[in-house]
Amino acid sequence: MKKALDYFVLDVFTDKSYKGNPLAVVFTKEELKLSDYENIAREFGYSETSFVEYSQQKQLLHVRSFTPIGFEVDGAGHNLLGAVCAALLKDATFFTNLNSVQQVMMKAVSIPIYINFKEENNLAVVKMLQKPALIGDSIPAEKIALALGLSVKDLNILNFDPVIVKTEVAHVMVPIQNIEILNTIKPDNKLLIALSKQYNFEGFYCFALTGEENGTIVQSRFFNPLIGIDEDAATGTAAGPLAGLLWYKKIIQKDSHYQILQGVKLNQPSLIEIAVTDDGILVGGSSVITMEGKIYIEN
Repeated sequence: MKKALDYFVLDVFTDKSYKGNPLAVVFTKEELKLSDYENIAREFGYSETSFVEYSQQKQLLHVRSFTPIGFEVDGAGHNLLGAVCAALLKDATFFTNLNSVQQVMMKAVSIPIYINFKEENNLAVVKMLQKPALIGDSIPAEKIALALGLSVKDLNILNFDPVIVKTEVAHVMVPIQNIEILNTIKPDNKLLIALSKQYNFEGFYCFALTGEENGTIVQSRFFNPLIGIDEDAATGTAAGPLAGLLWYKKIIQKDSHYQILQGVKLNQPSLIEIAVTDDGILVGGSSVITMEGKIYIEN
């Protein structure tokens, strides 16, 4: 006997279908077997698949996310943003008072979120509050450049060292001289994985400043083969740490809103909204539904 689960596929950090970062969101009424989570995530094949369970008793949304290789993801990124948007599409009563902070459970961690709607298209804008950025160890530029198929002179090391930064998840922030060089990166996944394990972080967030003082101030690319993501079109768990680093370097101001453009090389442009506050770092954006249907598992 098989049971059917509803699912949506959303494009996240965008308001246009087939742009942004695709995410499958599966609705469950209870915890699934670990093998079910892993099999479904592998079947969809997106960088992440999120599973949403709603607790009527606790009035809480529970989200778990998995990569295609079965790695369970932590942190408030596109996996959580898309899950919240899908919940709103499925049932507008998931969240009652949209003018106040809401709480969503990611595994065992409660993450504050804020929800409002765009007047022009009524799409939900979800902002997730990440923890304040913790700036960690630097990594030798020579090792980073080699793993990315670049030379040291391609990195913007006069202004930034490649450095590990963490809000929810630890990633290395890699400064690139300009957008043209950013789009020539050809990573060696074996070298990337070796560096991730040696220095105890996950992904590589490569970024180039656009020269704009407001609006889209950074363009970026993200690589995380350690957990099965060759390249990601939008990465909220890396955008937060980058915002923290840019504020630390006095490139952005506290309580001001900026955007990161990611996914251009993949032809999936994504706009990630960021803001550094006294309470942490807000990372947000919109999502649009592209597909929906049912998936079947053994009961």
